[in-house]
Amino acid sequence: MPIKKTYQEGDGFPVKVWAEDLDAIAVKQLRNLSSLPFIHNHVAVMADAHVGIGCTIGSVVPTHKAIIPAAVGVDIGCGMMAVQTNMNARDLPESLSKVRNSIERTIPLGPGACHQRKNDLNEIKNTFVTQAEVEQFLKSDPENSFGVKTKNWRKQMGSLGGGNHFIEVCLDEADSLWVILHSGSRGIGNRIGMEYISRAREDMRVHQVNLPDRDLAYFSEGTQGFDDYVRAVSWAQEYASLNRRVMMTLIMGQLEYYFPQICVAVEEETSPLRKAVNCHHNYVEKEDHYGESVWVTRKGAIRAGENDMGIIPGSMGTRSYIVRGKGNAESFHSCSHGAGRRMSRKQAFKKFSMEDLENQTRGVEMTRRRAIIDEIPGAYKDIDRVMENQKDLVEVVHTLKQIINVKGD
Repeated sequence: MPIKKTYQEGDGFPVKVWAEDLDAIAVKQLRNLSSLPFIHNHVAVMADAHVGIGCTIGSVVPTHKAIIPAAVGVDIGCGMMAVQTNMNARDLPESLSKVRNSIERTIPLGPGACHQRKNDLNEIKNTFVTQAEVEQFLKSDPENSFGVKTKNWRKQMGSLGGGNHFIEVCLDEADSLWVILHSGSRGIGNRIGMEYISRAREDMRVHQVNLPDRDLAYFSEGTQGFDDYVRAVSWAQEYASLNRRVMMTLIMGQLEYYFPQICVAVEEETSPLRKAVNCHHNYVEKEDHYGESVWVTRKGAIRAGENDMGIIPGSMGTRSYIVRGKGNAESFHSCSHGAGRRMSRKQAFKKFSMEDLENQTRGVEMTRRRAIIDEIPGAYKDIDRVMENQKDLVEVVHTLKQIINVKGD
């Protein structure tokens, strides 16, 4: 599917769009973004795009010598991890409730949950992280390093969070068993994001920079704010990746209790699926595009360079995809990070009932409660349409359907 539309406002940079149903507010956000003088070449908008704060979710923002903290957002390093196992559907018991309960007891769920880990990661054979790695990272000091103070970040390592974060056990097209999860940098990532968004706004005020939207406040290379933010956001992205690895290690440890034979399916050094896929979809990195080294912010998008492995989840009750990137230059080697919301959380609570939740998640072992109605599949775009609209960005390697879903409130 080629680019569906290109927007360009006056002297602003082009906005190349893969989404087919952008609303007027998102279009305005994108035109505001494209008017900034430090955009590199164009802005790319993925197939799952929808309105965000200041910057549209699903946008890929390449910039010269500047970073917009609100474009990265407050769930810094949020992303996905997926592991293929050697197990098959035929190896599973008829009821999966004990397995779900075990995962829910092991991984703290919901926003603000604190976690004092009792498990010895080194004793779990399917480990994706060691106790020593975690302990070394927890020695870091974000307050001294980049001036952000929070008291619970160490305890939250290995916890899921709330909102759209989840853990799922899935079967692929060959009935092979997978574990996937979605989480980020927890409270400390949010604290870093809010702090630097505020600092960037203050910089704009002091330097009297006029912006079309105050959430497009930015730091310029060479300033203290820029240097501090790069250190802070890099640290938060590392935290998020490590947090996912800790949770996956603990989950696999629980699965070993019920299925002693379980192991990671692909061990070959040359395989792109070796051990696991672990990818951010809210982050910023320095990359080369169109012959120049620039900062690339992916807000609700994953890297899809040639042969990059990625994860594109649908919603609880629909399919998810393991994909391989095609390295499309116009998307800045990117693709969507999921289905994308088609209605706000408030709208979803008003529209859907517990009966709707039951009907739309039928066949999935999960705890159904009113607090998660805003995550109902009907509140999201059709994941199959999203995948169709980005066939030039990725190829599907595996199609997953959940059999267990675990969510925080």
